[in-house]
Amino acid sequence: MKKKHIIALVVALLFIGVAAFALVDNKIDYSDFASAQNTGKRVQVSGSWVKENNYNYDAKSNIFSFTMKDHKGNVLPVKFEGMKPNNFETAPSVVCVGKVENGMFMASDIQTKCPSRYEGSNKE
Repeated sequence: MKKKHIIALVVALLFIGVAAFALVDNKIDYSDFASAQNTGKRVQVSGSWVKENNYNYDAKSNIFSFTMKDHKGNVLPVKFEGMKPNNFETAPSVVCVGKVENGMFMASDIQTKCPSRYEGSNKE
C-alpha cells in the first residue's frame, strides 16, 4: 500500500468519526417536563398551551413566555427568546426544544401544529 493511500484512509476514517460524533451529539430526544428536569439535557417536549394562564410577549426584550402542559400532565412555564409563532393561539399542540433551568423550560425553538391541516380528519 502506498503512502498516499494510507493518508487518504486515515483522513476518511477521521471524517467518519467526526460525522458520527456530531450526529450523536446533536440528537435531541422527545421527553416530558419531569424527565427533562431530572436529566438536565436539551430535549423536545410536546404538549399544549395552558390558555387559562394566557401568554406574554415583551417586544422590547423580544421574549415570549407562556405556560405549557406536556402529554403526561406536567405543567411548567416556558420562556423563549424570540417572537410568538403566528398560529400559536389556534395550534392544537406545541413542541418546544430546550432544557429546564430553575423550574422554567428555556426554549430555543418552538414549533406549532397547523390547525387547518387537521380539520375534517374526524369526519366519517
